[in-house]
Amino acid sequence: MSLSTHVLDAARGLPARGVAVRLDRRDPDGGWTTLAEARTDADGRIGEWGVLPGPGVHRLTFDTGGLSEFYPEVTVAFTVTDPGRHLHVPLLLSPFAYSTYRGS
Repeated sequence: MSLSTHVLDAARGLPARGVAVRLDRRDPDGGWTTLAEARTDADGRIGEWGVLPGPGVHRLTFDTGGLSEFYPEVTVAFTVTDPGRHLHVPLLLSPFAYSTYRGS
């Protein structure tokens, strides 16, 4: 399974470069294990994590403090059901709102 993300600063209409993002996997006991950490590139993207997340519940935590005064971080949890399929989890961020969706 491959995983990518993209952060868009919707207030400026530009990719959000240099955003720190952490990828975690939920453990059977309900805790979380960090699998990887990365920063968005000049196009606001992370395309390679260096790990294969595998099936189960995961989350991406975006350090958005430099982009939003209201949201210091945004966490998006998602379930991987098909480890053979690519998964894209974008984040659109504005000062007082954010959205995400399952991309391709």
